[in-house]
Amino acid sequence: MGLERGERVLAHAEAAEGTLVATTRALHLPDGHAAPWETIDRARWGESGFRFTEEGVGQRVYTIAHPGRLAETVQERVTATIVVSNRYSLTGDPGGPGFTLVARRPPGESDITWRVHLDEGVHPDDPRLNEVVPRALAALRAQTGV
Repeated sequence: MGLERGERVLAHAEAAEGTLVATTRALHLPDGHAAPWETIDRARWGESGFRFTEEGVGQRVYTIAHPGRLAETVQERVTATIVVSNRYSLTGDPGGPGFTLVARRPPGESDITWRVHLDEGVHPDDPRLNEVVPRALAALRAQTGV
């Protein structure tokens, strides 16, 4: 595992698949891949271990019997990258199908990236998205200054 200049180790845990190491910049995985915090979505800890989705890569699962401080560190580091997160409904019903607009920033940087996360069951080709998402994004950016 190679660290970038100034990157520090925060926590680690042994998994059946190898060692996972949380640093100030990323989650370093047993295969040598470093998943930047701002790309990790839906991280979950459970009986079967640690499961998370990395944008552009997909879901990963690791069997960890004793996560120690790794669980808390992953939660904190992923959450720290979220600048704004707001959910919208396509139907006007708060519980109806919709999407979430999320602004994220890498640790220690100022560049913000906006992402649209669709609710389960919402198809990316839904024509309502082309109408609603740009309006919602413009309003949220005006409201938050982000």
